[in-house]
Amino acid sequence: MNDRVRRLRDKSLNARTTLSLERARLLTEFDAGPEAKRLSVPVRRAAFFKYMAEHKQLWLDADELIVGERGPAPKATPTYPEICSHTMADLDILNSREKVPYHVDPADRADYAATLMPYWEGRSLRDRIMNEMAPEWIAAYEAGVFTEFQEQRAPGHTVLGDVIYRKGMNDLRRDIAESIAALDFFNDPDAYDKREELKAMDLAAQGLIRWAERYAERIEAQAANETDPIRRDELWAMARVCRHVPTQPPRTFWEALQYYWFVHIGVIAELNTWDSFNPGRLDQHLYPFYERDLAEGRLTE
Repeated sequence: MNDRVRRLRDKSLNARTTLSLERARLLTEFDAGPEAKRLSVPVRRAAFFKYMAEHKQLWLDADELIVGERGPAPKATPTYPEICSHTMADLDILNSREKVPYHVDPADRADYAATLMPYWEGRSLRDRIMNEMAPEWIAAYEAGVFTEFQEQRAPGHTVLGDVIYRKGMNDLRRDIAESIAALDFFNDPDAYDKREELKAMDLAAQGLIRWAERYAERIEAQAANETDPIRRDELWAMARVCRHVPTQPPRTFWEALQYYWFVHIGVIAELNTWDSFNPGRLDQHLYPFYERDLAEGRLTE
């Protein structure tokens, strides 16, 4: 383990785990706006993801070469009020429990009580599920006969394929445009729903591209003022990577890792996928980039 990795590891292990309301605030801003009400469900979800990518805080550590956090800082975990709107008692438990506590800032707690909790009460997925259940079901649930994880989070255990190592988001956007153009609204009764899903895919791709562009802009600004020549060169290299991926397909091991990480944090920031978005066969996906970089002198073992 080199010194850089040791420092990053120590920072990660020692960072205080907190509950971040940044995503919840952005979601509430977006959802309360007039545009959101006019959109279909998939397009509304994707439009929020794009809005979040355009407005969320960006974390950049002094030792990082691969960038991206789903919250505003390491171990700052978002909350997802559209799925499950926490009570004030929930926040107390998260803040004080002995194992895996999530510190809740007093100012955030006050904002949650005054703004976020009232807005999402009755709107969350959990509220909708509970409202549809029979009294017998509710009684069994409250007695602890069973639990229903779907009331707390989105479906998870999803495995990423290899498409991102072959295509950039611009390539995928062209594929989406071709699929929309090929829809048959005269003979396919599902054409409208398909179009809305495809439009949502396009918006999600735009959001991920903008997230990376914002990182490139942030890194370039820092590089311009960096006095350490070694770190300055690293920052310019990082900015070039973020300018290339995820817009274009990765060419190097570094670009492939950064592309994957942008996709990963995009997925888990958009919705809480049971914290299990799996990279798939990461060794097989990355090995050709590693092998090529070794052969061309960009990497050493």
